[in-house]
Amino acid sequence: MAELQERDTKLIQYLNEAYGKEKELETSLQAHIQMTTRDTYKKRLKDHLRETKQQSKGLQKRIKELGGKAEAMPVPGPDAVSEAAGAVTSIASKAVAAAKGPLHAVRGTSEQEMMLKNAKTEYWNEAEEIANYKAIETLAEVLGDKATVKLAREYRRQEERMSSFLEKTIPQLTKDVARAEIPASQRNGGKRTRRGGARSAGSKNASKARGSTATAKSGASKAAAKTRGSKTAAKTRASKAATKARGSSATAAKSRSSKAAAKPRGSTRAKSSRSTGARGRSKS
Repeated sequence: MAELQERDTKLIQYLNEAYGKEKELETSLQAHIQMTTRDTYKKRLKDHLRETKQQSKGLQKRIKELGGKAEAMPVPGPDAVSEAAGAVTSIASKAVAAAKGPLHAVRGTSEQEMMLKNAKTEYWNEAEEIANYKAIETLAEVLGDKATVKLAREYRRQEERMSSFLEKTIPQLTKDVARAEIPASQRNGGKRTRRGGARSAGSKNASKARGSTATAKSGASKAAAKTRGSKTAAKTRASKAATKARGSSATAAKSRSSKAAAKPRGSTRAKSSRSTGARGRSKS
């Protein structure tokens, strides 16, 4: 058998780390499926267990193609993995059936708490797997190994989808825990707070509306006052104009009357002067 080059040795190392993690998760997923009663969550775990097994086989095949041997590094060997899987699954089954047992006691005080803790553990594991495949994908790109790049990218996307599912499921499971373990009277306090907050917000909105109405009324009053002022000013100007017009008319009339009165007097004086002149000539 030819000696492996450094490039292949490093790739095999990273692939074996991912392979060991997948074998480990096969065991835990089997146990978690037994402990899960939420239908959508249970179905997704079963789907991901199938993906995990396929990933293990794909990694094993790729390691062999590179000249290495697939080894579940965190676990002593295949027999130990099978035995551990059987033991954990058995314990999980008892926990679900009897609502007690060592695993159940460790995982929480209720079935809902147990599922929540499992989901958080799975979420953490998905993050590690995503990191593993991202590292393999990047190393394979650097080394020009297209087959390993394709495999790592496909598996990384599968883990990212599972991580996204868990991210949405964890809040739902947490609400289930609250309903199962916290009395309704204590949970209703939060609802009252929210309603109180709604009322407070409503009061603020009403006050704001009243303030806006008052502002609008004030603006309307100012506008009305301004209009009345404008009308008064207009009346005042009209009165002044009328007074001025009457004054001008009276003055003009008086002036015409004076002139008319002065003209006859002038005519009388002229006649008198002519008469006087005529008498003077007669005496002569």
